[in-house]
Amino acid sequence: MAQTTTTKYAPLFMPITLPNGIKLANRFSLNPITLNASTSEGYISDADVAYAKRRVNSAPLQVTTAAYIEEYAQLFEYGPSVRDDTYIKGLSRLATAMKSGGAKAILQLTHAGRFARISLKDFGVVYGPSGMHLNSPVKHDVLAMSKRKIKHVVSQYANATRRAIKAGFDGVEISNAQRLLPQQFFSKFSNQRTDEYGPQSIENRARFGVEVMQAVQKVVDDEHAENFIIGFRGTPEETRGSEIGYSVDEFNQYFDRLLNVADVQYFAIASWGHNIFRETVRSDKHKGELINDVVLRHMRGRVPVIATGGINSADKAVEASEHADMVGASSMFITEPDFVSKLKAGREDDIDLTLTKEKWADLAIPANAFKDIVEFMDFGGSLSKKTRDEIRSETNQSDVDYFNKYQ
Repeated sequence: MAQTTTTKYAPLFMPITLPNGIKLANRFSLNPITLNASTSEGYISDADVAYAKRRVNSAPLQVTTAAYIEEYAQLFEYGPSVRDDTYIKGLSRLATAMKSGGAKAILQLTHAGRFARISLKDFGVVYGPSGMHLNSPVKHDVLAMSKRKIKHVVSQYANATRRAIKAGFDGVEISNAQRLLPQQFFSKFSNQRTDEYGPQSIENRARFGVEVMQAVQKVVDDEHAENFIIGFRGTPEETRGSEIGYSVDEFNQYFDRLLNVADVQYFAIASWGHNIFRETVRSDKHKGELINDVVLRHMRGRVPVIATGGINSADKAVEASEHADMVGASSMFITEPDFVSKLKAGREDDIDLTLTKEKWADLAIPANAFKDIVEFMDFGGSLSKKTRDEIRSETNQSDVDYFNKYQ
């Protein structure tokens, strides 16, 4: 007998409880995606709020796009900032909108380090763990972070956490994924220091990330933010051909060190490419195994593991859930904010991931949305080519041309 919809997708709608006791109604999370709707100075706009309101019922756990913590941290243009107290008012509007349907609203805190493309464009300067010369997006030098600069950035993560609490967010997410600054310190490719933050040991490579998480936890404790969620997003393996920036086992050890200093509530797995949730280990003793399985076994139920990357159908969501505790999506919620509610109601045939000009207003998609990441959508393929082309046609072409020129 054919499996009923209710039975087939039932695992996706089982409640899950975070380590701090917060219960989520189902296994979905809304991943960060670069909306490009904030002002040029990083203030939240009406378009940011409208987009969030349209998706209040998309998932019980929702994470904002990357909010940069200082001027030298900015990766994407027109992204939100959390670098001083003047941003709290706008962020509060966003948090209120995200929470209005009962979801937990998480502010992602980021520092792009040596890949801070907009900082390079605006100031001609980027910082990283080590001094080096790069050719992309243009030829430039990366300034090595002094110990004083490291302490400054750690304090910026802490201050950003305080602002998130003041703004009414339910938590913050510290991203160690996709070559952002904490990952740059942990990677032997980008970290060539000779001091205690250098690549000589896992303890040294983890030191910056540990100090960041420790500082975030201290703010949560000092502010008496009860049941505040500290999330973590990471890329569990980094390789270049036969070279290893770090292995899955090393990254798992890194995460264990973070758990020693902070009450981390979830681990979202993120990387690059097509169908990330199916990626296998490329190096070391776990070669060929599903990355999500290796991480999930290591967690042993201590924190929920969230699978992400290419999950754009009900069947893929079920497949991903077999190797993780939760499933996260971003692209599919652009064109189908009601994916989860339709699936729960047994209306999976009504799920529509296409995008037409007529749907933009209903979906509350800003005119310049996703202009900085449409090329990454091409690479990941989570949305159809027709839909990606529709997004591309509505973006600010001059900004897209700038982006393409320097890739």
